[in-house]
Amino acid sequence: MIEISPSKVVQVIFLSREGPAGEAQLYAFIDGLNDEEKAHLTAIAWVGRGAFETEDYAEALRTAYTEATTPTADYLMGMPHLPENLESGLEALGVDVSGEEEDLL
Repeated sequence: MIEISPSKVVQVIFLSREGPAGEAQLYAFIDGLNDEEKAHLTAIAWVGRGAFETEDYAEALRTAYTEATTPTADYLMGMPHLPENLESGLEALGVDVSGEEEDLL
């Protein structure tokens, strides 16, 4: 279902929590993802903020592909509460975020 490793999503969460200090790293990290990973990252954020229900993940993914008119890093970094949205999205999709965070640290 999810075609981006949870550890990559958690890395985005960590970097986005660093605020301005982590901004350049966050841009570089997101820009380094392939198009499929970027679409999944966006879809996970949308599920986390409630724009799509978990069972509509495939639709969120299609929307992320078809409506990508802004660079993903710009779009996501402009999203209020990005780290919380990503955490909520992963949890809704059945990923143990705490475990992934521990593994990354």
